[in-house]
Amino acid sequence: MQAILALEDGRLFRGKAFGALAERVGEVVFNTSLTGYQEIFTDPSYAGQIVVLTNPHIGNYGTSPSDAESARPYIEGLVVREFSPVSSNWRSTEVADEYLERSGVPVIAEIDTRAVVRHLRANGVMRGIISTAVADTDALVARARAHKKMDGTDLASVVSTKKSYTWDATTALNETGDNLLPASITNQNQMHVVAYDYGIKQNILRMLTRENCRVTVVPAKTPAADVLAMNPDGIFFSNGPGDPEPLDYAIANVQALQGKAPLFGICLGHQIFGLALGGKTYKLKFGHHGGNHPIKNLQTGKVEITAQNHNYNVDPASLPDNVERTHTNLNDGTLAGLRHKTDPMFSVQYHPEASPGPHDSHYLFKDFRKMMEEWKK
Repeated sequence: MQAILALEDGRLFRGKAFGALAERVGEVVFNTSLTGYQEIFTDPSYAGQIVVLTNPHIGNYGTSPSDAESARPYIEGLVVREFSPVSSNWRSTEVADEYLERSGVPVIAEIDTRAVVRHLRANGVMRGIISTAVADTDALVARARAHKKMDGTDLASVVSTKKSYTWDATTALNETGDNLLPASITNQNQMHVVAYDYGIKQNILRMLTRENCRVTVVPAKTPAADVLAMNPDGIFFSNGPGDPEPLDYAIANVQALQGKAPLFGICLGHQIFGLALGGKTYKLKFGHHGGNHPIKNLQTGKVEITAQNHNYNVDPASLPDNVERTHTNLNDGTLAGLRHKTDPMFSVQYHPEASPGPHDSHYLFKDFRKMMEEWKK
């Protein structure tokens, strides 16, 4: 069956339909990762977005519950060059085609993804629609243009957990009921971390647990007073989708918690930190999405290859003097990390948990552990 990708500027791409026979609208972005397509499908930070994968062959190793970053795919649609209808991997429990079909996600394949990416790089991310009905193309473009823009949209509270839960050695289950905890923890010297869920990924919870932390995950709008009542040793602010500026509740929580416990933020959490500290954010032309972004640690001089997935960035010039710039993106010089000079709080714009990789930035979870230990002294 034929499918069509229509962009809001009128550019059309025709291909073959896989996944769900459906029509979905979203902001179209591209990801340059070579592996980890299931992790991309299930990253809640992609809520509201159609993802173009630059790796030309997708679906070849199928899907597995242990590779999911959440209970279901959050992408609105998928654009690929080749999409395998079969899987060749002993770990696979379901082919990618059936996995996305069951989740209602349409796929358009057998198109020139290089042309799509070049168009987005030249013109910036834009709204688009994938349709397997292949209706009137003018009507499809009109529907893409009518779709609400990402700017000013709070998606974090939409994808967040609706109730608090504990992630530990005995209840480390995702929403599908699969036990995904690879490491054991002990009660000795255990730290209690409260994690705000703005679209948190499963591997973040695993990484915190590997540092011998008991993690309580709370909904995005949980008041700061309720978090402090849990007596946390540290507080984590997760990744998530959408524009950070509308998240007044999250910004207010960071301001209320600053100086009262060690704070660590990733991606959207980093942007929230920037806003809470008095800075400003802006939207990138086509975002950073992929597993090969070089980041320089300005404190050590070392370069890390990182996984990234964001459309907004903190303007370093807007930050006050009591905030230190700790990391920079070597591709475009954008701010990639910050630390408060006096209060125990730091954040990074990329994903140090990086599932399936790279693993260069795992040390940040150890830094958070050390910060909590020093705070308790």
